[in-house]
Amino acid sequence: MQKHKLNNWDIWLVTWFGAGLSPKAPGTMGSLAGLPFAVGIFYFAGWQGLLLAAILVTILGVMCSHHYMQRIGKTEDPQEIVIDEVAGLWIALLPMPLDVPHYMLAFLLFRLFDITKPSFIGWIDREVKGANGVMFDDVAAGIVAAIIGYVVTIYY
Repeated sequence: MQKHKLNNWDIWLVTWFGAGLSPKAPGTMGSLAGLPFAVGIFYFAGWQGLLLAAILVTILGVMCSHHYMQRIGKTEDPQEIVIDEVAGLWIALLPMPLDVPHYMLAFLLFRLFDITKPSFIGWIDREVKGANGVMFDDVAAGIVAAIIGYVVTIYY
């Protein structure tokens, strides 16, 4: 991994304040680093605020990831970019009540789908290039995790 000075706002955002620079499991670290923000947003603004924040982070993620990837000369998904994990996790949390068991379920489901990339999530990861590919496989993983988490929540 290339070393970076955290002195540019796009690096701060794409690495989610440095979490993506973790030497081990940067995607999981990015998801964990996004969790307290989600709790605060949900607590103060409800699911509507979290939805708006997820949309905003996705848009910023595409723009900043594109800029960052151009700067470092990569076209594939650099592991230090974790703003996509933040957006995907926030989407997975949308239908959940604000409590530890439900947030843990959403976190685990999101990480499962983000890591294994089944079905159309894997297709997006393989076929959609650049910053859109970086962001939208995680958005898709978040949507699937949200649906399954919601179903589990209402039936159990």
